[in-house]
Amino acid sequence: MQHLLNHTASTSARHFIFCTGIENSYPVITTKDGKRLRRDGMKLSDHYRLWRKDFNLVKEMGITFLRYGPPYYKCHKGPMQYDWSFADKTFGRLKAMRIHPITDLCHFGVPDWIGDFQNPEWPELFADYAGAFAQRFPWVRHYTPVNEIYVCARFSGQLGWWNEQLKTDRGFVTALKHMCRANLLAEEAILKVQPDALFIQSESSEYFHAGTPEAQDKSEFFNQKRFLSLDLSYGHDVTGSMYEYLLDNGLSREEYHWLLDHGKALRPRCIMGNDYYITNEHEVRDATGASEPSGEIFGYYVITKQYFDRYHLPVMHTETNRKNDEEAPAWLWKEWSNVLRLRADGVPILGFTWYSLIDQIDWDTALREDNHRVDPLGLYDLNRKIRDVGKAYRVLINQWRDELPMQSMSRDMRLTKQDLESHPRTLPTEQEQARVEDKKRQPIRMKTRSGSRKHAQRQKKREKRSSKSK
Repeated sequence: MQHLLNHTASTSARHFIFCTGIENSYPVITTKDGKRLRRDGMKLSDHYRLWRKDFNLVKEMGITFLRYGPPYYKCHKGPMQYDWSFADKTFGRLKAMRIHPITDLCHFGVPDWIGDFQNPEWPELFADYAGAFAQRFPWVRHYTPVNEIYVCARFSGQLGWWNEQLKTDRGFVTALKHMCRANLLAEEAILKVQPDALFIQSESSEYFHAGTPEAQDKSEFFNQKRFLSLDLSYGHDVTGSMYEYLLDNGLSREEYHWLLDHGKALRPRCIMGNDYYITNEHEVRDATGASEPSGEIFGYYVITKQYFDRYHLPVMHTETNRKNDEEAPAWLWKEWSNVLRLRADGVPILGFTWYSLIDQIDWDTALREDNHRVDPLGLYDLNRKIRDVGKAYRVLINQWRDELPMQSMSRDMRLTKQDLESHPRTLPTEQEQARVEDKKRQPIRMKTRSGSRKHAQRQKKREKRSSKSK
């Protein structure tokens, strides 16, 4: 255990975390010709071949925290059967490079032999896997056991996009309760091995705007529903309408109280991860609940403050990006300004993440279509050439690294003196800094390409009706 003691000897360091991630989603979809296809993000970005290069790029940015995880569907071969061959190489290298992984153990998919998130046996099986991982890599302290539970349950159980591809409330609630139970059981299993573990629960921070007076009730319902994954993971009692909704769709009273009890017990080990993209806000059009992306209206500050006021947990900005290479640097600085304002207003925010390190594939369709279309949102492109947003992030890190000690109510990240030493990195030149300043002034189109035209057309119709009524 000496290696574990050496790695985690605490200096009670409280420094702000700058982070990125390797996209490691692996949901299963059905292609247009009816075949089942695993969409493995690390395969699509060529990370399995270039992982050494990718880790070097992390160091080049001056980043010491990386959202990263082994491919769960490949590692968990059966009950109590695991293949750690790739994880041994990658996590061994991360430890040697003093890059702290925030370890994703389940990112939007399960192994084929499990089936999907409707399987009631999966939570206990996953807890065994999480405990085995912690025993294999006892120096790892930061985990996201199940990533974006709300998003995964919605896409898999209610929208029919991924995995079980159901389109029902019961499908959503079943996936939700299984993922929340798996998440809590995994945390308990990890803590038995690594009692200093912290859990950074990355979740999409959403908001639903009422586009018409008739849409207000549905908007309020959706704005309560968005909290369900965190309510059940943190032991927060839901509203009456949400309790009825859960019970009507398959959650038992006993299951509900189990989640509340275990969630409350684990809260002291938790950091709330809030993800924000331009697609996180929605316009509800009418009483049926039909909605579409609204573009950014409130933004990260307002929505994250709503989540903080509900849970009163330390916060980390765990995902953002922009699928537009020209607009990405301005989006980065805007999100960073939101982080600074939250800190100034008393929200204990621990870190910031640009997600991801490398460009992604087919996220313009949420991986539903096998188009192999490149989304230019990474700090580096698929050829591992730095993008403008990568240069901007490097400048930002260099400027702010030593300016933001952590606030009260933050979790002790227990970094060693070595962890806090300056890491070899490529510092931005004066010319690069000047270009970044210009990019910060790039205007950002606030509407998504898919929704902006329809939104504008409907707005014109409303204006015509309004003028006629006058």
